[in-house]
Amino acid sequence: MKDLYSVVHIPEPVLSNKTQPIIDPLEHSIQELIPAMFATMHKAHGIGLAAPQIGIDKSIAVIEIKQKRYVLINPVLSSVSDEKILFDEGCLSIPGKEFPIVRSNNVTVRYLDENGKKCKIKTDGLLAIALQHEIDHLNGIVIADRYEQQEHPRELFE
Repeated sequence: MKDLYSVVHIPEPVLSNKTQPIIDPLEHSIQELIPAMFATMHKAHGIGLAAPQIGIDKSIAVIEIKQKRYVLINPVLSSVSDEKILFDEGCLSIPGKEFPIVRSNNVTVRYLDENGKKCKIKTDGLLAIALQHEIDHLNGIVIADRYEQQEHPRELFE
């Protein structure tokens, strides 16, 4: 396993595919992957990274916001608020571009942590945006796709 990975960019096919669930979070290759994902994310100056962004077809993402780290294995959005937020999102797989994306302001996500423990997080704001962004990656959706599916997002907030 590597210490650092290269971030893949669109139109790399792995970015458009739904990922495979992780059966055993404690598997050696998964445990080695986690610190490498954080190191790769830090080197690229990101706040989140999903496995497809480094060419790996597995349902795992990492996020670090305000020095708090999250390892999300097989994450699922279990609830989203009707309240929406507009945020100019960047993506390590689409360098140098930002897209105004409409997201739910409050989300609940169920996932396994790096120890295989079932977890649930209910949050809002930047962490909610990052969770939705990374879960999109695990479902084969990049922000350029999400942007194209929206109807004039800025007009919704004017």
